[in-house]
Amino acid sequence: MNFDAALPTFIAESRELLQSMEEALLRIEQSPDDADTINAIFRTAHTIKGSAGLFGLDDIVAFTHVVESVLDKVRGGELRVDAELVALLLATGDHMRELVNNAADGGELTDTVGETGLTLIDRLNGYLGGEAPAAAHAATSKVPMEYELPHTTEGGGQVETDLWHISLRFGHDVLRNGMDPLSFIRYLGTLGDIHHVVTLFDGMPIAQAMDPESCYLGFEISFNSNAEKIAIESVFDFVSDNCQIRILPPHSKITEYLQFITDLPGEELRVGEMLVRCGTLTASELEAALKLQRAESNAHPRPIGEVLIDAELVAPPVVAAALEKQRQVKESRSSEANLIRVDSEKLDQLINLVGELIIAGAGASLIAKRANVPELLEATVTLSRLVEQVRDSALTLRMVQIGGTFNRFQRVVRDVSNELDKDIDLVISGADTELDKIVVEKIGDPLTHLVRNAMDHGIETADVRLARGKPAKGTLQLNAYHDAGSIVIEVSDDGGGLNKERILKKAIERGLVSEGAVLSDQEIHNLIFEAGFSTADVVSNLSGRGVGMDVVRRNIQALRGTVDLDSVEGEGSTVRIRLPLTLAIIDGFLVGVGRPPTSSRWTW
Repeated sequence: MNFDAALPTFIAESRELLQSMEEALLRIEQSPDDADTINAIFRTAHTIKGSAGLFGLDDIVAFTHVVESVLDKVRGGELRVDAELVALLLATGDHMRELVNNAADGGELTDTVGETGLTLIDRLNGYLGGEAPAAAHAATSKVPMEYELPHTTEGGGQVETDLWHISLRFGHDVLRNGMDPLSFIRYLGTLGDIHHVVTLFDGMPIAQAMDPESCYLGFEISFNSNAEKIAIESVFDFVSDNCQIRILPPHSKITEYLQFITDLPGEELRVGEMLVRCGTLTASELEAALKLQRAESNAHPRPIGEVLIDAELVAPPVVAAALEKQRQVKESRSSEANLIRVDSEKLDQLINLVGELIIAGAGASLIAKRANVPELLEATVTLSRLVEQVRDSALTLRMVQIGGTFNRFQRVVRDVSNELDKDIDLVISGADTELDKIVVEKIGDPLTHLVRNAMDHGIETADVRLARGKPAKGTLQLNAYHDAGSIVIEVSDDGGGLNKERILKKAIERGLVSEGAVLSDQEIHNLIFEAGFSTADVVSNLSGRGVGMDVVRRNIQALRGTVDLDSVEGEGSTVRIRLPLTLAIIDGFLVGVGRPPTSSRWTW
């Protein structure tokens, strides 16, 4: 695997994960005890940190490690989610997005971005008791090949350990795929302390048979960490398909050790000594097992693994819940494997070729009609039907749900409502409505302005709403649906609506409408889309400069769409955008003038 080629995939996936993290943070503010959402946020940060570590993006690893530490405390119930913590985590998500964008551009961190990161880390450390995690060190530390295992001896001289045991056998092609086995061990060190690493050479052939591009190494690792098994497994996600990886939690029953001992190359006695070197077993435990094996060897010799089972040298097995969780993760990964990413340029090229195919098919149909050969006509009819099916299938590849775009406005509504000191609820419907990916990408800016405009101009403050007999909390609604081959997007609010007299007066003052002109309500409402038009008395950070609604209309028209507005004064307004489902292929009609009806042929 070429890391340079994989970097764009990491960038795209990280951006998607950060968007999911933002949506989860907005949900958790309303339900702070939702354990599933908290775990999802933690997994997002952990995944980004792990992937960034493989690409050597130390800035992302170091910053995200601190975020992950705070989220771990939230997950463990040590921290309570409140509005202040959510606001901080949203800011950290914004900074992580900046770091990812910087990695995409391949540039150095600017002083501004660096200072923002340090400020956020200081604030995060306030939730960690003022002790800064060694994130930077963890991101760049090098793990030596050998570690001394610190034993703690308590009463009776029994050596007690609380260690994971990780057995790695890398596939022969791991180096050809661009992977560095040691990089995985180095990253493993960010999750805890590696006590001991034993490097194995069992699979190494004689010098004459060695391939310099093949990997023959194996590792046995004793590891101290509070991380979950899923987190440790995720360290090796990139090589899990062609490597043998066994991870045994602390205090696992010896039957679980037997499962991988019997699969390992080499003599079982050497495997036992290896476990002692790692600190997984003590020398006395191994000697006791060997004595028991020798005592029974005359009657019915058995492998050391079975002897160790009878010896019952290790604590009870891992709880079933951890194994069930592992099974769920594997099933989830299996379903994700059915999805592939396709470069947008390749998809555009396919759509262009389909368009040319449709034109060529239409030409073949015309020729068949002129030739009036029954077999040829039947063949072209079949061809046209198949081409239409190919067209429809190709177009579905470009279709995405608009829900992802709508969900981004949860953050916009939260931030703007706080800035305006208004309590506003966002209601989303029709999120599963699909439209062309290009349309989705270009509709974001117009929708952003419409949403902000509705919150600033449309929805009143709480005291005004109460005085008018409305609920103190305003409602902003985003809705999408299909209608006659088009998609309709509506931005509605239950605010004060448009003041027709005020709009008309402003239009006359600006010379947009002549004095005494008679306009319908719809025509008066549409005046707000004129360039430079604004009814705001005060210019704010959000509105009042007269630039925005005209840009909205131009952008919508550039997408071959239309925009109109309905409003009832005192009740609210609805901006309705109508767009084509796709910009890739347009149905058209070919019209010609022919000879008199007696002629059997057309002249084009």
